[in-house]
Amino acid sequence: MRPAALLLLPSLLALLVHGLSLEAPTEGEGQAPGLEEMDGELTAAPTPEQPEPGVHFVTTAPTLKLLNHHPLLEEFLQEGQEKDELRPDPPTASPLPRLANQDSRPVFTSPTPVMVAAPTQPQSREGPWSLESEPPALRITVALPPGPGMAVPTPGPGERPNTPPPSGAWTPTPEGPGDIGRPWAPGVMSQTTGLGMEGTVATSTASGDDEETTSTSTIITTAVTTVQPPGPCSWNFSGPEGSLDSPTASNSPPDVGLDCFYYISVYPGYGVEIKVQNISLREGETVTVEGLGGPDPLPLANQSFLLRGQVIRSPTHQAALRFQSLPPPAGPGTFHFHYQAYLLSCHFPRRPAYGAVTVTSLHPGGSARFRCATGYQLKGARLLTCLNATQPFWDSQEPVCIAACGGVIRNATTGRIVSPGFPGNYSNNLTCHWLLEAPEGQRLHLHFEKVSLAEDDDRLIIRNGDNVEAPPVYDSYEVEYLPIEGLLSSSRHFFVELSTDSSGVAAGMALRYEAFQQGHCYEPFVKYGNFSSSAPSYPVGTTVEFSCDPGYTLEQGSIIIECVDPHDPQWNETEPACRAVCSGETTDSAGVVLSPNWPEPYGRGQDCIWGVHVEEDKRIMLDVRVLRIGTGDVLTFYDGDDLTARVLGQYSGPRGHFKLFTSMADVTIQFQSDPGASVLGYQQGFVIHFFEVPRNDTCPELPEIPNGWKSPSQPELVHGTVVTYQCYPGYQVVGSSVLMCQWDLTWSEDLPSCQRVTSCLDPGDVEHSRRLISSPKFPVGATVQYICDQGFVLTGSALLTCHDRQASSPKWSDRTPKCLLEQLKPCHGLSAPENGARSPEKRLHPAGATVHFSCAPGYVLKGQASIKCVPGHPSHWSDPPPICRAASLDGFYSGRSLDVAKVPAASSTLDAAHLAAAIFLPLVAMALLVGGVYLYFCRLQGNSPLQLPRTRPRPYDRITVESAFDNPTYETGSLSFAGDERI
Repeated sequence: MRPAALLLLPSLLALLVHGLSLEAPTEGEGQAPGLEEMDGELTAAPTPEQPEPGVHFVTTAPTLKLLNHHPLLEEFLQEGQEKDELRPDPPTASPLPRLANQDSRPVFTSPTPVMVAAPTQPQSREGPWSLESEPPALRITVALPPGPGMAVPTPGPGERPNTPPPSGAWTPTPEGPGDIGRPWAPGVMSQTTGLGMEGTVATSTASGDDEETTSTSTIITTAVTTVQPPGPCSWNFSGPEGSLDSPTASNSPPDVGLDCFYYISVYPGYGVEIKVQNISLREGETVTVEGLGGPDPLPLANQSFLLRGQVIRSPTHQAALRFQSLPPPAGPGTFHFHYQAYLLSCHFPRRPAYGAVTVTSLHPGGSARFRCATGYQLKGARLLTCLNATQPFWDSQEPVCIAACGGVIRNATTGRIVSPGFPGNYSNNLTCHWLLEAPEGQRLHLHFEKVSLAEDDDRLIIRNGDNVEAPPVYDSYEVEYLPIEGLLSSSRHFFVELSTDSSGVAAGMALRYEAFQQGHCYEPFVKYGNFSSSAPSYPVGTTVEFSCDPGYTLEQGSIIIECVDPHDPQWNETEPACRAVCSGETTDSAGVVLSPNWPEPYGRGQDCIWGVHVEEDKRIMLDVRVLRIGTGDVLTFYDGDDLTARVLGQYSGPRGHFKLFTSMADVTIQFQSDPGASVLGYQQGFVIHFFEVPRNDTCPELPEIPNGWKSPSQPELVHGTVVTYQCYPGYQVVGSSVLMCQWDLTWSEDLPSCQRVTSCLDPGDVEHSRRLISSPKFPVGATVQYICDQGFVLTGSALLTCHDRQASSPKWSDRTPKCLLEQLKPCHGLSAPENGARSPEKRLHPAGATVHFSCAPGYVLKGQASIKCVPGHPSHWSDPPPICRAASLDGFYSGRSLDVAKVPAASSTLDAAHLAAAIFLPLVAMALLVGGVYLYFCRLQGNSPLQLPRTRPRPYDRITVESAFDNPTYETGSLSFAGDERI
């Protein structure tokens, strides 16, 4: 144990450097100055939905401006703060110790995670540390990393090290955004492993003789259990965003699978959003994602639910991902995740009963403003602000709206006064006084909305004055019925007094007051209804028309009343009343059916029937929004126009929100209340909204669309019906043009629309060409220019322009051109050189053809042996034709003179004679032959051979088709080009 004690000392010092504070918050730091105190109550907890954590409130530093920070947080930034920093600080003493905690629940921004001392990079942060005061009992779990001299057990072959991530026990690294790729090896310990701190520190030294010298000023008790660490397969991420990539097989120890941890920590007030970019796991491998930073780890997802494109959000600023792979050679699988910080928000504040709330934003810095209905007063803070924390929270508890017992209302114009607890029961032993004072020169009128007092000594008195001595104009002891027309004051005051005894209770009273000027009538009032008037100040001659809210019926009064009598203005009729009646018939397409006397309790032993009727080709949807009836009461729905129709549903007792659909155009509703049941309270009954809907065996009727029309496949829109939408010329369908009625009686696609076509269609590419476009969307006026590749010729217009047409869609100025292979003229054939030959022997050679030349034996080719027909307009030979010269220059003359062959000298006289005979004898024979032929023709024609011919016309014969045409220079037939030998 001595070496272990020595090893513990650096870890404890590292904890001190991290700034862990064991000081409990002192009393008197519970409220911030300037916040309202509400009867000694504390402020609201930051996260009322979560269980109470067992840690203390620790605030965060001011919000940093990150790439994805919400603009509402800019006012919280400090001028000296670096904008590109994102470093979660270790827990310190709260810089906001005065925030109120209204319901005694611990408020926290971070659950004070267990800090692991990194041996290579200790953090130096000064923080309060006091051993003089007694801190509260706090158990800190410290995971000791393996270091020199510490034995670490190695699992046997085939064993997987059991290294579960400790609950919240991990270290946020302050090394800059991301820390991507920096491995971190936390010493993971079992749940029972820990370091118990009792406020003392032990120091010990060991000598070579195993002698021990101990300073007993402090004592420490340790219990350390180490297991196989994850090795290099663990990382910390502290930036606002980053990537999580699967480890490689090289990270896996021999014969042991990987057990990797990815810890993510963003700035408090932000959550962690992880998106699955790609995942491919092998069978048996696991990936789990948990949210940290709360009282307990929050499971978010595992490999069974991780799909590509899925997004997982942690509601706290810390998250952990664990990957366990198979031993080699089977694993590991691969995955790629991307995380980023997102702004957390406060929960939506609860709306107070008989009040309303308006919220500007749920993010830190946002506010919620509360107000109460007429007759109620706000108890609590009127304005709440969302504060930034690990989990943002409101700076105070939501207020409530209460009915005060008494008060003075000056400059009273229009409003209500209600008894405490209304519409619920008031309490016993009350004495409440209200003084109503109208503006100068005006009087008051009181409407009795409701008065319900216990049948004993409870009493309501209304006095025509400003004190308890004023004469009463209403006394519940003396008047059995309420005055329907209300009460008028003779001056500008009313004094209202309510007193209750210690026995019975009831709902109390609700009075509505209005101030009016002399010479005018008071403002009328109808509960559960509305009215319209011809003049806003109600002078003499004003008419008012009343109407009731849906579900109510106008009773006991006239629909239209008029202000009469200039000397003493008053209404000629009393205001009517709107009540929810028992039974009724309606043919409206939408409406409401209410329980009798709603929202007041319905009576006992009632039997009410309502009938709802719509058009024959329609059906009815019943939306039962409120159903709070007694267990002995029965509400029945009949699918027809009488009580013999099929029962849609029958209900007793309370039930949640539900809907019913009829198969007929009529529905009958019957309500029967139990005669012997006790009377229910306020808002006990039912509220049923009904709507006319299309037949429930057909899809809903599709509307026409502007600038288009529809074509159904059949008149009835039953299952399988297809509706096709088309647009007028100049418009195009946006969306699906074909909709089908599906099995669930819904349309397969959303309704399309017809949009004006303001661009031409893409004319497309032309083969063997490229194009230049002025705009990629081809709007009106856009141009497309086509340029053919080399060797091809453009046929058609090279430039197309998109033109608008009023009667139809825009169109291109011309058709799309084509690029055809260029047709070039051939080269004329070359003659073979003297004493040589050429190949091939053609009269015409196509562009690109090659002609080869050769010489006879004894001659040498001078020039190019091969020349090519170069394409062009016109085509031409690449080089001049060559010539063949004798191998010896003695037989030729140089220069421009003609080549004359020299006759070699005869070696003897005989050879010369033979040569002369060989030359001259053929010449003589040829001359004789020609002369003989000439003489013969001359005699045949009777002419002298020596007579000159006379001039006379020569007869010409017509040349026939069969005439021979033997001219090798002009031959009929088609010309061929490259590759054709017939030219």
